[in-house]
Amino acid sequence: MSTVEKLEAAVQQLSPEERAEFRAWFTEFDADEWDRQIAEDAAAGRLDWLIAEAKGDDAAQLEKPPRHSPKVLGYRKEAV
Repeated sequence: MSTVEKLEAAVQQLSPEERAEFRAWFTEFDADEWDRQIAEDAAAGRLDWLIAEAKGDDAAQLEKPPRHSPKVLGYRKEAV
């Protein structure tokens, strides 16, 4: 039996309260792992392409009128 299979069997034996406690612990554990990996990837420059792409999207958005602007909605500003 693999370690994962042993864990699965153990989790199935937990009471609902214990499962909730385990779920909370694992959620925090998993989030910490994710944060650590993102920090390592950022420090190593593996996310630079994503940052550049996001900056390009921001620049492209500046060229478009906002969705709620009168130009997009088809309104004309009348002279007062």
